[in-house]
Amino acid sequence: MTALAWVSVAVFLVAYALIASEKVHRVAAALGGAGIMLLIHATGAEAAFFSEHSGIDWNVIFLLLGMMIIVGVLKETGVFEYLAIWAAKRARGRPFRLMVLLVLITALASALLDNVTTVLLIAPVTFLVCERLAVSAVPFLIAEAMASNIGGAATLVGDPPNIIIASRGGLSFNDFLVHMAPMVVVLMAVFVGLCWLMFGRTFRHDPERAAAVMALDENEAIGDRRLLWQSLTVLGLVMAAFVLHPVLHYEPSIVALLGAGVLVAATKITTEQAIAEVEWPTLVFFAGLFVMVGALVETGVIAQLSEAAVDATAGQLELATMGLLGASAVLSAIVDNIPYVATMSPIVAELVQAGDGPTQVLWWALAFGADLGGNATAVGAAANVVVLGIAARNGTPISFWQFTKYGLITATVTVALVAPYLWLRYLA
Repeated sequence: MTALAWVSVAVFLVAYALIASEKVHRVAAALGGAGIMLLIHATGAEAAFFSEHSGIDWNVIFLLLGMMIIVGVLKETGVFEYLAIWAAKRARGRPFRLMVLLVLITALASALLDNVTTVLLIAPVTFLVCERLAVSAVPFLIAEAMASNIGGAATLVGDPPNIIIASRGGLSFNDFLVHMAPMVVVLMAVFVGLCWLMFGRTFRHDPERAAAVMALDENEAIGDRRLLWQSLTVLGLVMAAFVLHPVLHYEPSIVALLGAGVLVAATKITTEQAIAEVEWPTLVFFAGLFVMVGALVETGVIAQLSEAAVDATAGQLELATMGLLGASAVLSAIVDNIPYVATMSPIVAELVQAGDGPTQVLWWALAFGADLGGNATAVGAAANVVVLGIAARNGTPISFWQFTKYGLITATVTVALVAPYLWLRYLA
């Protein structure tokens, strides 16, 4: 590697260490790292702001912005209070039952929408129901972020890396359902068991709180029914457009912004109310992270790492599949899985075309590794970062290592289970 590449790696590692140590606010660390990358010409304005492969992913930024505005309007209707009471009553006030219910809802919604949108919708419900039951929201939020990454792996629209993989590999929505979804169902069953081992034994059932929740009428929580129906109509149309992305060819970011604009324009909600729930620090953190990773792309660091892995497994489909699965999981834990997949997918496309046998398995290895490896650390996936931002905003901050100590367990177990699945289904 060139001297500039080595310096870029050093800057990235220092910034990442500051984020992990939390000695410096993660936004300051990301922006500082991005600024230094620009200062040393590891990347430039053209690459950082306009490049599809090494710049800020504005689709992710504006998808988040649009959905945050929609969620902000929904919050004004009281629907989150309604859902919180409904979920608590269905769980009969028992914390672990509630966690299982919220985790399964999160996974299913993440498969139909995308994982970032899902955590934006489910987090407000989580805070409200945990407040009712007097339990910490932190374990619930961590479990929901991980469930969103697992559930999102099932479909083309569920996780942003899947959209990139589908585009590069010429894969359809049904391809993901056939090849990814069956294993995701198994992984979710295992994850529920992991939730019990990681969190469930610490919960305490409070009969008095549970009885108080059971006596509540969720219908009384709805404060503005007209606004609720307007919001649900727009949200339903946005969700339908997400699912129909392969047909409509509108990027999720455009759909989210259009939905947010229509909702603000067509209702009595003011602009100030609409943007009050926007997590600006989260959006800025993403921008800084994208610039730093883009600098590693521009200096050839990520490409060299990926090519080295490919060279080590050339001509051996079994070794290439397992190596790609493991490497994708590890690298997606360190850098955000979106720029990683954007960098790796052209290399995988060449391997698929040049190889013999069922080479399409390489796409599934890349998808599983990136989607599940994103659970390993607090910055491995967009959903994780969003959840941490929401938690901090609501006065219950989740530290990098608090998330990561559970994420490493979840990522290791789920990726380990995927390996025999890929082997038995495609290679044996």
